[in-house]
Amino acid sequence: MKHNSWAFVLWLLSGLAFATEKTPIRIGVQTTGTVTWELAVLQTLETDFDVVVKEVANPDAGKAALQSGEVDMIVSDWLWVTRLRASGEDYTFYPYSSTSGALVVPKDSPIYNIKDLLGKRLGIAGGELDKNWLLLQALGKQQHLDLDASVEKTMAAPALLSEKLRQNRLDAVLTYWHFAARLEAEGYRQLIDGKGMLNALGISGNEPALGYVFKQSWASTHKLAVNHFLTANLQAKKQLCASDEAWQKVSPLTGTDNPATQNNLRQHYCAGNISHWGEHEQQAIGHIYTLLRTLSDHQLTSLSEHLPDGTFWSMD
Repeated sequence: MKHNSWAFVLWLLSGLAFATEKTPIRIGVQTTGTVTWELAVLQTLETDFDVVVKEVANPDAGKAALQSGEVDMIVSDWLWVTRLRASGEDYTFYPYSSTSGALVVPKDSPIYNIKDLLGKRLGIAGGELDKNWLLLQALGKQQHLDLDASVEKTMAAPALLSEKLRQNRLDAVLTYWHFAARLEAEGYRQLIDGKGMLNALGISGNEPALGYVFKQSWASTHKLAVNHFLTANLQAKKQLCASDEAWQKVSPLTGTDNPATQNNLRQHYCAGNISHWGEHEQQAIGHIYTLLRTLSDHQLTSLSEHLPDGTFWSMD
């Protein structure tokens, strides 16, 4: 009888351990990225998932880690997802941020509009197929300007472009949002950002530029934990934007102890919060897809005329 009692206790304990086992979610992140801010907040919350952080050197390394199965999730853009789905892969996307890159010039620069860029030295992060560079060229065409042929282009990493701008070796840079935010904190002036370009091209809204990317098949198997993670992530973001105390705890992760830079990073980060995500926003992204498909001659998007089905993860 005693033996049977111990067997029952062991069975009960094993069942309890099974019931409380958490789903691991392996996330590939850059240590300098904003994702680390939210993950720091998540560590303080009671959840039914375990976040396992895997450091990646850069966005391309993150994509490689996801495709090789080393991680379950990364933050990337929906355009990459469309190309993967068009090739038969089952990756999907859920919004993370609408913050996008920006065109930045020195405070006393004579550049005040796109026409003023003609003949100037322009640094471009992301290369010839950078989304914002394509949008900027489209704005130029509205004004009968051929920016590609009329500016002196320098394609390089954003950190190098920022340094060249500081050294007066460039007249303007089209760069990623956090590099633009750091430059603004130093006194540089933003001319226009990605949202402004889309608005000028007739597409308004707060559509996400970046999102969590993961395999649909994996997420379907762990749907409850994945949805809880995405919800908790949104809560963490809101907490960082609403609570100065929460922000102070993660501010060292910004990589700067300059209050003006930290505040500017926080401001731009919070401006990227996705307040609503539904059919209207997804249709707007469809319009952006069509525009970029034409501007890049299919090189930035897939050959598919429309967004591939399944591009966006549904929490239903």
